[in-house]
Amino acid sequence: MGTVLAVVCPGQGSQTPGMFAPWLEVAGVAEQLDRLSHAAGTDLTAHGTTSDAETIRDTAVAQPLLVAASLVSFRALLAGVDAATAADVVDVTAGHSVGELSAAAVAGVLTDDDAVGLVSHRARFMAEAAAATPSGMAAVVGGDPDEVAAAIEAAGLWPANVNGGGQVVAAGAPENLERLAANPPARARVIPLQVAGAFHTRFMDSARDAFTPVATGWTAQDPSLTLLSNADGASYATIGATGSGTGATGHGSAADVLSRLAAQVVAPVRWDLCQATLLELGVTGLVELAPAGVLTGLARRTLKGVETVAVKTPEDLDAARDLVARHSSRAGTAA
Repeated sequence: MGTVLAVVCPGQGSQTPGMFAPWLEVAGVAEQLDRLSHAAGTDLTAHGTTSDAETIRDTAVAQPLLVAASLVSFRALLAGVDAATAADVVDVTAGHSVGELSAAAVAGVLTDDDAVGLVSHRARFMAEAAAATPSGMAAVVGGDPDEVAAAIEAAGLWPANVNGGGQVVAAGAPENLERLAANPPARARVIPLQVAGAFHTRFMDSARDAFTPVATGWTAQDPSLTLLSNADGASYATIGATGSGTGATGHGSAADVLSRLAAQVVAPVRWDLCQATLLELGVTGLVELAPAGVLTGLARRTLKGVETVAVKTPEDLDAARDLVARHSSRAGTAA
């Protein structure tokens, strides 16, 4: 049986104060962050080293910070393996919510600079939408899936993230989140999340409307490797919503990726379906890029038998490179 390597990118809420400090010890990272800061229009180095938790919780700061962190760690990972491009190493990539923009860069759809530049627009529009109407999110952990879904609906909320592994994130108005917390599903816990708004719901309609023309007009290339969509876990190679087929590389079209990234702002994140596709593709090894931990935790509960490495700091790169060397199906990946 062959091996298949997945690289996954975390979403909002994974950021922590000071997370860039150890990465600045890696050769070239300071210059990379300077360039990404210029693309983002904000000082990512300062936000990743000295800004406090409340500052980096701001959606307008958090999203470009997260995409930059994933891409800094990915370029550091590639620098230690015998590879010219990501397509020489990675078999499949996916990202959770805003992490899908990081994954698009891993797949060659966006340059690193363009990914950070595009996500800065997304972040600004989503922050403005969140500020316009109070809303929030809460994780529902455990319980029967059908009972959880019914309780979320009964509370007047939406399942914004269906993560698998017994975790669903409900989103909506604050009073409805309080109603769910007061009447949780049997054998389930409701945990309020420190986010600014009800992302991936109709509360983000204005953000979607503003972001769509920006995203669909952004410079992009067809994916160079298998990229999965948050909407339904499908590979972009199988998506033809724009009539553009599988693109020049056979992995899907840039137009479809940009269109879905725009729609994603109000659509539920179906990470459960992304994980199901990873299993169908025969993934044997999974690397989560910085700031890692959440997606590898979900993988351990859902992707049984798949070896994982969470890249949290540069100290994790050797383990990640070893996993890459053993699990990538591509030739010439040995470190």
